[in-house]
Amino acid sequence: MLFHLLGALRHEFSAFNVVRYITFRTAVASLTALFLVLLLGPWMIERLRRLQVGQYIREEGPKGHQKKAGTPTMGGLLILTGIVLPTLLWADLTNRNTWILVFAVTAFGAIGFADDYLKVVKKQNLGLRSRPKMLATLLVALVIGAAVYLGSMQEADRNSTRVLLPFLKTFMPDLGFLYVFFAVGVLVSTSHAVNVTDGLDGLAIGCTLIAAAAFTALAYISGHRVFSDYLDVLFLPKAAEVTIFCGAMVGAAMGFLWWNCYPAQIFMGDVGSLALGGALGTVAILIKQELLLPLVGGVFVVEALSVIVQVMSFKLRGKRVFRMAPVHHHFELIGWAEPQIITRFLIAAFIFALFAITTLKLR
Repeated sequence: MLFHLLGALRHEFSAFNVVRYITFRTAVASLTALFLVLLLGPWMIERLRRLQVGQYIREEGPKGHQKKAGTPTMGGLLILTGIVLPTLLWADLTNRNTWILVFAVTAFGAIGFADDYLKVVKKQNLGLRSRPKMLATLLVALVIGAAVYLGSMQEADRNSTRVLLPFLKTFMPDLGFLYVFFAVGVLVSTSHAVNVTDGLDGLAIGCTLIAAAAFTALAYISGHRVFSDYLDVLFLPKAAEVTIFCGAMVGAAMGFLWWNCYPAQIFMGDVGSLALGGALGTVAILIKQELLLPLVGGVFVVEALSVIVQVMSFKLRGKRVFRMAPVHHHFELIGWAEPQIITRFLIAAFIFALFAITTLKLR
């Protein structure tokens, strides 16, 4: 909104020309998100405490987590506010990517909200049962995939349904209608990967911060003709506005990490983790970096794989590979302190993101 309002005034006040630049709007969107979450944080924490919206801790989880019971949860509402509002303020609202991103983070967040509400408010320990939760996730992912495909058909933009392979310059297969199902796979896997990572104070939001920062750079490069040509990245003019959304994610993540760092004053809940996972997956789709996503979010992949390996091993062999899954709980049970695990996992997330960025010159 401010982009359009201030942009209309630039002919009378030359200083407002600055809103035309993606770099400026990304920076102010990030700062807007950061200060919004920092300012609203104390109010949200106190409000959730009064409503007795406290975290439920599973009995079968690590014993050290029992002291966290009752910590305000559903803080993902704070993250959503910090992402959506700055995006609407500073992004180009005529760009369809803006609305796809806003829909994605809001819709996935709504699924998480329903799950948290049933668990925390209605005291239904399981929250949304696995089948309805998966169906809702699939439906949202299908809508996003269809929107990308229909947009490509309407604008005759075949690049929207192409898949770029890391390390390869020219091989970009066009999946056509099948891209919808490919997008569904990306979104469902990413949303649930972030969801299982959210188990230690600051872990999921810290990894999201790093991934969002990497995607901010990738989105800017994809939407910049000179940089995309130099780095042999597919030029996507509409991807430039994705940078604004990524900047808002970075700011919101920094702000929430202030309140969520060890020992956490508030948890994001499923409303936050599903929303962030869905947002990261949607960003990857819109800037055509779907296959780079597992590197950008490497820690999320490791956490999700640890759960899959644990379940399959137990079903097939009757034995566990890890003491507990996701893998961050395994390290807790072998004696690592929680701050130690968080710091080391964030270092790993940073390395994954750096390696993802370096692939731009290894194509």
